[in-house]
Amino acid sequence: MDPLHLKKLNAERRARRAAMLVTDLGDGRDRLVREGDVVAGELGTAVAEAFRIGTSRVIEAEGRSFFLNVHLPQPRLVVIGAVHISQALAPMAEVAGFPLEIIDPRTAFATPERFPDAPLFAEWPEDVLKTRPLDSYTALAALTHDPKIDDFALKAALEAGCFYVGALGSRKTHARRVERLMAAGASAEEIGRIHAPIGLDIGAASPAEIAVAVLAQVIRAFRSRGEARQPKGEAA
Repeated sequence: MDPLHLKKLNAERRARRAAMLVTDLGDGRDRLVREGDVVAGELGTAVAEAFRIGTSRVIEAEGRSFFLNVHLPQPRLVVIGAVHISQALAPMAEVAGFPLEIIDPRTAFATPERFPDAPLFAEWPEDVLKTRPLDSYTALAALTHDPKIDDFALKAALEAGCFYVGALGSRKTHARRVERLMAAGASAEEIGRIHAPIGLDIGAASPAEIAVAVLAQVIRAFRSRGEARQPKGEAA
């Protein structure tokens, strides 16, 4: 491995950006490819698929063999709102490989007793996100129903390019949310990325069922990164 490529790879990993070492098994030469870099032909198709599924493997392209050594940041799920849905979602997300953290300035809700195993921040999102910034490997779910808490986090998630952005509430609630976000400077295209109502449409009713619907939608968004997919209003 070229030491310069290793140095660049480690820098990408520290910055929570996806990167891949592509090694030609015929001559041993390697190169660093960052997610979003243009790679032509069959190799480009294989590289895009490897980034999407996050699995290193040997592939055949253009009559040659290549080893694709993929390095993806650990995806994480940031939940705005220490609510009943969050209580059900926290253990599910951890098991599924999406470590979850909860932000809610309402100290009556954001208590260690209600969330003994999840990182919990009883502060305003604008304060927490200064030191724990969102990125493209973060999913954000806004669950408080309170614009004073949810709106800043939603706009920050859109600006950061989070791979998933969802918000709880009815279509009427979301229509008012759209007006506020546009007044705050978000574009119609950005707002169109918000999954609202949140969650896959599985007929969810209880907090636990809504949590399942949200997690399923997060997983689908993560595994379909880079594909053209418009968010749909699908559940609660």
